Amino acid sequence: MAPAAPSVLLLTCLVLLLGRASPAAEEYGLEITNNGPITTGAQATIHASLSMKNDSVASNLYHFNWIYAPLILIEKSEQRFNSVINVTGEFPGTFPVSVWVTHRNCWLCRPVARNVTVLQITEFITGNLTIAQIEDNRVITHGSSSSMGAVTRISFCLHDPSHYFKSASFVYNWDFGDGVYQITKEPFVYYNCSTMGNRTVHLKVIAEWEQIGSVIHEREMVQKTGDFTTALELLDAVKSIHVVGSRETHVMENLSLSLHINGTPPLALCWLIKSECIPLEGEKCHLVVINGSCYNLSHTFSDAGQYCLSVRVENGVTMLQTYHEIKVWPTGIHPAFFVLLCIALVSVMLGLVLYTTFRSNTQQKDLVEVADFDFSPLSDKKLSSHSESGCGQICCGSCFLQSSQEAARESHELLRSFYKPVKMYTV
Repeated sequence: MAPAAPSVLLLTCLVLLLGRASPAAEEYGLEITNNGPITTGAQATIHASLSMKNDSVASNLYHFNWIYAPLILIEKSEQRFNSVINVTGEFPGTFPVSVWVTHRNCWLCRPVARNVTVLQITEFITGNLTIAQIEDNRVITHGSSSSMGAVTRISFCLHDPSHYFKSASFVYNWDFGDGVYQITKEPFVYYNCSTMGNRTVHLKVIAEWEQIGSVIHEREMVQKTGDFTTALELLDAVKSIHVVGSRETHVMENLSLSLHINGTPPLALCWLIKSECIPLEGEKCHLVVINGSCYNLSHTFSDAGQYCLSVRVENGVTMLQTYHEIKVWPTGIHPAFFVLLCIALVSVMLGLVLYTTFRSNTQQKDLVEVADFDFSPLSDKKLSSHSESGCGQICCGSCFLQSSQEAARESHELLRSFYKPVKMYTV
């Protein structure tokens, strides 16, 4: 046990050196990453990068010190501010890998920066499942959601950064969670379900290849497996958006609109009012999340003009956009009142024209009837009565002549507007 004492002492001193605060550490940054998890026997790559917060220290030379036990080092490379190591592990587990940076040719100096990462090693195949939807011959990824009735593509993505499974053959056993099973040799499958709801997709991957044994150095078959699950949510696509409300309003008047959406909630609704209709992209709009099928919004316009309400709705599987044009009038009488006033004025004028025409025709008819003078014996009777009243019962030529002239003069006055004067004869 005596030879182990210097090693323990050296390790204790090293921990004390790493634990001491270093004023220079505030001037540096050290980032460390790995590409795990990996399966046993495969290789993992761990990368460390040093950055300087002060440009005046960038001219120094540095050295990267790694601690990776019990992992096995395969390869190590180092540049001025970067260092990369490749390690492997024969046993599953979670292994910390640490690194610290010192000035070159000063291994026992205080580290300028240090960091640690954790590498996960498993005895199973590593990878993940992805869900995508086929729309118009295009593959569109929607996370774990898909549209009901559409073709869904479920794919397995193998994580093998060191190409450990390059000579292996794979078999994929699919369980869609609704009593449907399928076995393929390809890492993907197409699935179509018309029932809305949530389900869990299970996949068992079997990899098999031939390699030379490490003990008897003969070829042997090696097999690894992996079990994967993912949640599949089948939603009803957003089919329609109806905007209910007026298309006209006034300045400084509150306009209320109601949006009715045909689609499975929750729905991400994005709306924007501009002077023109524009497609909504990103989050440059009023974004709200609703759990129903109806949303009410209100807006007050400060300027008159032509506006457009743009609405975009999506529920994780589909997206739909619509537009609603709005006319904003200045404060005052609504144009409809002007239209009604014009119609009323035209109606009154037309009525006056018709009334005047009808009255003119009526008056002309009455004048014609008055002008139709009747030279019947009644006139003679009037003349006789007039003569009798003037001259009595005496019949003389002078009185009769006078009576006839007076009667002719009265008749001439009545018919002066319609008839020419008539020459009178006496007997």
